[in-house]
Parts: sequence; structure tokens; C-alpha cells
Amino acid sequence: MSETMEINEIRQFLAHRYPFLLVDRVLEVIPGESIRCIKNVTVNEPHFTGHFPDFPIMPGVLIIEAMAQATGLLGFRTMGEKPQTDMLYILAGVDKVKFRRQVVPGDQLELRAKLSKKKGKIWIFDTEALVDGKKAASAQLMCAVTEQ
Repeated sequence: MSETMEINEIRQFLAHRYPFLLVDRVLEVIPGESIRCIKNVTVNEPHFTGHFPDFPIMPGVLIIEAMAQATGLLGFRTMGEKPQTDMLYILAGVDKVKFRRQVVPGDQLELRAKLSKKKGKIWIFDTEALVDGKKAASAQLMCAVTEQ
């Protein structure tokens, strides 16, 4: 069964807050399988003042972070629970990263993640970020559920 999520519900699952909450909406989540999210890229985001002042480009590490936040939402939906105050969902590894195009203000990133494997507290996801249906980045992300 597919579900959607608005920002207030997303904030219940992710500990991130401005300026580091990088998922604006969940278009579809199928627990145990996949998720599709949106990140609206706007010129007033703080990293654009220095990356780069005359030609703003979203840093690749933030694109990876946005994809990782999407996996967090998929992970918690798959577990069927909201995070506990002593629980952290952290990025544990990044492999097979490829950047294919620049992401600039005005773009809308579609974040996609598919659960590839789960072993104990380790989750492995195949992720990608698209702009206008064209792949901007992809990576295999390893995440872990841990206690604070």
C-alpha cells in the first residue's frame, strides 16, 4: 500500500531541522520497498551564499544527505514506528556515487530510494536524485539504527 507524507509528518520521523531538513514532501512510500520524495531547491538556502556566490550549485554532499534522509523515512515506515528519543538513524556508508548534472536554485529534486538489503541494524539502499526526470546523482547508501 502506497502512502504520502506532508512536512509536519516528515518532521515527526526525521530529527533534522532548518537548514538541514532536506525532504519537503513524500510522494509515495511503500514500506519495505521504496520511497519517492521531493526537495525544492531555493536560492535562499544558506549554502548558496558560498557555493558559489555568482553561480549557485547545490553541493553534492547535500544531495547525498537528501537521499539519506529519504532512506530514513523509508526505514522508519518499514519498521512501522516513529523514532524513539534514544534512537538515531545514521548514515554509515556511501558507495558507487555518481554525479551527472548540476543542481541549481529553481530545480526540484525527486529523491528515490529502494531497499536493497537489511541485515540486523544495517540497511542498504539504492538511491538516486532526478531533476526533470533526468538523473542528477546516484549512490548506494548504508544506514544504521543506533542508540544515542
